[in-house]
Amino acid sequence: MTPASDSEPRLRRSRLSPEREIELYNATIELLSEVGYEAMTMDAVAARAHSSKATLYRQWQGKPGLVIAALKHHKPVTIVDIDTGSLRDDLYEIARRHGTMAHTKQDAALMSGMTHAVRNDAELGRALRTALVEPENEALGRMLARAVERGELAADVPAARFLPHLIAGAVFFREMIDGEPADEAYLRDAIDSVILPALQAPAR
Repeated sequence: MTPASDSEPRLRRSRLSPEREIELYNATIELLSEVGYEAMTMDAVAARAHSSKATLYRQWQGKPGLVIAALKHHKPVTIVDIDTGSLRDDLYEIARRHGTMAHTKQDAALMSGMTHAVRNDAELGRALRTALVEPENEALGRMLARAVERGELAADVPAARFLPHLIAGAVFFREMIDGEPADEAYLRDAIDSVILPALQAPAR
């Protein structure tokens, strides 16, 4: 870790403005998409964002902290606040939110690079799951619990633990398999044809 230089003006030790944080996050996402996590350096982010490396270390302590913060900011869809009153409508709202998000080549490159990185860096993988994946999975768990309370699902649905995988697969792999983005119509079809039937299947 590189500490801030004692010769830096005191003004630069103050907290970054939200606008400046966004600039640094954008530079980080751009570099992650271009070169991947392993090849990305704090020097490169500092140069891209016209910042000092000391500023980056002071705010995020190192590359993992900066990357996780940038990914949290870049994440365009969250489901933690969804509660429509029915499971189907909750899932449809997930489809709507993901369907209105433009899947870009940058996003595809970003996902590919981070998937490779977490395979080779267990600590990074744990940090990403804690910061990004677990809150969404917990929200899905609460969504299913509410469905059970309303009588929409049995309490021991075998497919319930696979709901995050089913949604992630539908959202992120359609373009790889079909060459088309997972728009709202496609995701609603997946919900009605695959996800809801799987959740409503009786326990064996």
